[in-house]
Amino acid sequence: MDRILISDLLVRCSIGLREEERRNKQDVLINIALGVDLRKAGSSDRVEDSVDYRSLNKELLQMAEASNFHLVEALAEAVAGICLAHPMVREARVRVEKPGALRFARTVGVEINRGRER
Repeated sequence: MDRILISDLLVRCSIGLREEERRNKQDVLINIALGVDLRKAGSSDRVEDSVDYRSLNKELLQMAEASNFHLVEALAEAVAGICLAHPMVREARVRVEKPGALRFARTVGVEINRGRER
């Protein structure tokens, strides 16, 4: 299966368990690999035959800015759901990382793989 990749998308959202974490929006990094058949788009050179990742990016940013999550796991599920709502996307691998969440660690995060329900 072909892949569309979005790497290191920086979003600001309300996320965390502690009150001080939730008081101000925090930076979160999102990495996405979308399983898509890109043969038609490769031949036609038309965005209509692929996933418009500019509009997908806009959806993800809007969701993150308006969100209020406790866990990075929940944010990852929401991202995967938005990706899988696009008809051409068959699967989504989503990695969400929260920089500075643990002392002495650059980031803490999760990675999930979700496929389209049949």
